[in-house]
Amino acid sequence: MSKRITYYFSQVSPWAYLGHARLGEIAARHGATIDYVPITISAIFPRTGGLPLPKRSPERQAYRMAELKRWPQQIGIPLNVEPKYFPTDDRPAARLALTAKAQGHDIAKLSLAIFRACWTEDRDIADLTTLGDIADTCGLSSQALLEASESEMGQRRLDDACEQAIAAGCFGVPWYNVEGEPFWGQDRLELVDKKLAGELGAEPSCTH
Repeated sequence: MSKRITYYFSQVSPWAYLGHARLGEIAARHGATIDYVPITISAIFPRTGGLPLPKRSPERQAYRMAELKRWPQQIGIPLNVEPKYFPTDDRPAARLALTAKAQGHDIAKLSLAIFRACWTEDRDIADLTTLGDIADTCGLSSQALLEASESEMGQRRLDDACEQAIAAGCFGVPWYNVEGEPFWGQDRLELVDKKLAGELGAEPSCTH
């Protein structure tokens, strides 16, 4: 049986974007499956002690910006550290992706396109027209998808996803649950890799 990663993420998170494709590569290398679960941080932070960016101290905001400048250079992924449409509402994008998932689509590509729209293309991913264009580009039927995602059921899917995330201990994104063990942040992907390889927590070998 293949190993399973449950991946909780907001599609407006730069950190989730920086780790998104790399997680897929790691999972493929180990033959693991990924359950992609888009959530909204607006439902997570109030219940787990987190603060939205504008309410964080200047010191925390300054360090976040320093990290945002470092990591794209470190891993070679383009990112605009101050995109035109950020902060923006992550709920429409989450509902769209969850609805596509419920319809049987693999949402890895769709979510990556949404990330890029925000963090490299200066597009507003809270705008339904923008989301429709992204869905069409990914080969999905945007009109039907948007109608379903903006319905009461679409919101219920998002509510359920957030409850699932909180039950799993999630308090920030990206959040990776690997075989029951939690990892928070794209800077933990090396540990995710080791966990899938069976190396994390293993006793060191002795040489003589």
